[in-house]
Amino acid sequence: MTQRTLLRAGHVLSMDPSVGDLPRGDVLVEDGKIAAVGPDIDADAEVLDMTGRIVMPGFVDTHRHTWEASIRGVAPDATLDDYFVDILDTFAPLYTPEDVYAANLAGSLECLNAGITTLVDWSHINNTPEHPDAAIQALTESGIRAQYAYGSANTSLADYWFESKIAIPADDVRRIRAQYFSSDDGLLTMGLATRGPGFCVDDVVTAEWGLARELDIPVTVHVAMGRLAGRFGMVKQLHDLGLLGPDTTYIHCCYFSEEEWRLVADSGGTVSVAPQVETQMGHGWPPVMKAIEHGLRPSLSIDVVTTVPGDMFTQIRAAFSTERARVNAECWQADVPVPDTMLTARQMLEAATRNGAHVAGLEHRTGSLTPGKRADVVAIDATALNVAPLHDPAAAVTLSADVSNVETVLVDGVIRKRDGRLTADTARARRLVEESRDRLLAAKEAKRTA
Repeated sequence: MTQRTLLRAGHVLSMDPSVGDLPRGDVLVEDGKIAAVGPDIDADAEVLDMTGRIVMPGFVDTHRHTWEASIRGVAPDATLDDYFVDILDTFAPLYTPEDVYAANLAGSLECLNAGITTLVDWSHINNTPEHPDAAIQALTESGIRAQYAYGSANTSLADYWFESKIAIPADDVRRIRAQYFSSDDGLLTMGLATRGPGFCVDDVVTAEWGLARELDIPVTVHVAMGRLAGRFGMVKQLHDLGLLGPDTTYIHCCYFSEEEWRLVADSGGTVSVAPQVETQMGHGWPPVMKAIEHGLRPSLSIDVVTTVPGDMFTQIRAAFSTERARVNAECWQADVPVPDTMLTARQMLEAATRNGAHVAGLEHRTGSLTPGKRADVVAIDATALNVAPLHDPAAAVTLSADVSNVETVLVDGVIRKRDGRLTADTARARRLVEESRDRLLAAKEAKRTA
């Protein structure tokens, strides 16, 4: 039997230029797919009254270390260098599969609660073969759309993050691909979270890119975060190794040379920017406009909840304000007019939706309210005091709304949040992640006093 849901009479931000915006429009969902977008759709369906709501595609987070939900906020004042020691060298080696499961479940539900319907889970916590199974189980149970990016273990900072000679275990990556991702058509897909040049010796870099291409899965890698990493010239090194391609997402990119920007653009690569982390932890200025100037479509990501909030509203505003502040300051210093081409609120919404789907390799399925795509839909309460009265819905989402205004969330047509409440067992998720926190803190103390 066909399952139909009709989101009725909302202000539709389709993020599809061919569909446009509808001040009063309907979205019809049939069997998980967007069947129609338009005014006054007539259908035999469950009707969700969207009067006073902004109806839009779900946000796409293109890079989050979801396993860190158990240690949320433990490094509020951290720099990037602090993070490597305080998180990757201290907490990560202590993680059991149970901790990964708890964090991924709570972290994925956190995403859904905030209107993030698609997630790239950058999972560099595979201390044992049971760790990826636990991460994937939690993603599956949450109901989120996700790319699970298989990463390295985190059992030794020196061994894994400084000229490492240890490659991601190819046999286990092949096992995960065959066991969970034999098809690329599911709600979950697979990628490879690699460390790249500077962090690994060339043989390891080449082997990991080769493994991803053998298995036909995308690559995601951190690059040019901080001046030191910028001096690595990581993209230039990848070019010299013959590894650049359209299957690779480059995260941060704050200290790219002009040559590296051209290399990424010419190779068809994609870009993920984590604005709050980049400004707060010292990676550099979030290069959203720089990417746009080079013909790329930058996406946004949260990165680490050890240090920043886990919602997309924060990222949008961090990128928007810091880029405009940077340009304003440079223009004032040079005593020249501010250009007309500064970032706009609409561009930021595109980065958080359509561009994110593009970067995750899922634009054919999600990222806009386009008939034929899967129904990943979010409704924002525009009658709330922090949003009303509504003038410009794109500005309302990017500059006024917050997580409390995310009223309805559908993923693949399934309602995951209704009337402001998740449909999942949030009490269980919270209990599990709190138990994980307690376990990790006890293990950290035991290690310190041993």
